[in-house]
Amino acid sequence: MLHLRLIVPADRTDEVVRTVEQTVGTTHLAVVPGAARDPAGDLVLCDVAREAGDDLIAALRTMGIDETGSIAVENIDLSLSRRADRAEENAPGEGADAVLWEQLADATHEESTLSVTYIAFLSLATMIAACGVVLDNAILIVGAMAVGPEFGPLAGFCTALVRRAPKLAWRSFTALIVGFAVAMAVTVVFSLFMDATGLFTEAKLDADRPNTGFIYAPDWFSFVVAVLAGAAGMLSLTSAKSGALVGVAISVTTVPAAANAAVALSYGDVQQTWGSTEQLLLNLLGIVVAGTLTLLIQKFLWAWQRERTVRKSA
Repeated sequence: MLHLRLIVPADRTDEVVRTVEQTVGTTHLAVVPGAARDPAGDLVLCDVAREAGDDLIAALRTMGIDETGSIAVENIDLSLSRRADRAEENAPGEGADAVLWEQLADATHEESTLSVTYIAFLSLATMIAACGVVLDNAILIVGAMAVGPEFGPLAGFCTALVRRAPKLAWRSFTALIVGFAVAMAVTVVFSLFMDATGLFTEAKLDADRPNTGFIYAPDWFSFVVAVLAGAAGMLSLTSAKSGALVGVAISVTTVPAAANAAVALSYGDVQQTWGSTEQLLLNLLGIVVAGTLTLLIQKFLWAWQRERTVRKSA
């Protein structure tokens, strides 16, 4: 279930209440007249089944409530109410399959913004991965992949393609390109410093690395894993199962590939630099393709499922 907290201009309250009441899957409707001060208006509260939430939010935005008032949405972890159970039963479709497009767009908008924090996390992850590739340490590689925040812009780009949102697409693309460029530049400087202190050596980079050698030798398995991870990541976002994102992060070698390319570049190793860059681009492509297709399939299946449910109830 979702909990909606609406601030509504007093002259629009009756219209909003009718919209909520006419939406199948809503319950626990409450109106507190004159409770809001900034902006001034009435406070309208209601619960809605997740599978009906997207329609209700879209209807409220069409009415302009997000501009004249506000729409706040929260996930309800526990709701002990027979009315809530009945609302979920009446709502078409299954809550686990529902995609809240407004929530997804908002989440990916925040995660795909180029910021100092985003660049810092990506740079730190790349430097950790640089230590991992030089030492051929798989634990450091896994840790670096978990720290890397690059899935946010990738998810934003996929969402933008499906929703045809050029601004979000450009913001996500910029965050990816600028973020990796800065992270790799910082890692090159870091690698030169580590070499000057004797902690990094070219011999270690060129040595046989059974645990991390695959990073600069891309193949079809790299693309297949990226596709699977992209699909899993997008499902995790749309189903609000964020715990799965950790597994997605440590499934693809975007950050380690960027790190290996940066270290190899600092030593002038063109072969490893190019191979690692191919690995990076292949992973990014696989995630974008899979993420976009996953959203399109979810959109189609959700529409089909709802239509089927409505036909059965008719």
